[in-house]
Amino acid sequence: MKVILVSAVALIDSDGRVLLAQRPEGKSMAGLWEFPGGKVEQGETPEAALIRELQEELGIDTWASCLAPLTFASHSYDNFHLLMPLFACRKWEGTPQSREQQALKWVRPQQLRDYPMPAADVPLIPILRDWL
Repeated sequence: MKVILVSAVALIDSDGRVLLAQRPEGKSMAGLWEFPGGKVEQGETPEAALIRELQEELGIDTWASCLAPLTFASHSYDNFHLLMPLFACRKWEGTPQSREQQALKWVRPQQLRDYPMPAADVPLIPILRDWL
């Protein structure tokens, strides 16, 4: 089974809310809510991939020094196995805006379970709730 490395982030605003992005129509798992991020390309570190993805998807800039490793997901889907480090980030420049037709929502940690998420993301919710 192919292992896919994806880097994700819990962007945390000054009110302690976490940013979720809804997967757009036409993508696998469309309509589900997830933490921003994306695939780690060959030769990239997870941090570099996340910095690139945040610029591409949300138009914000951050730095490796602002990405704190929090936890990770390891989940088998039908056709691949996902390994996803999750970082926490409280500092960035710019205002997150949808650049890929995905809906965005700032969510309190206690309400994360109210949003349908991919199976790999669900075990991350209690860790975020306890940490925040």
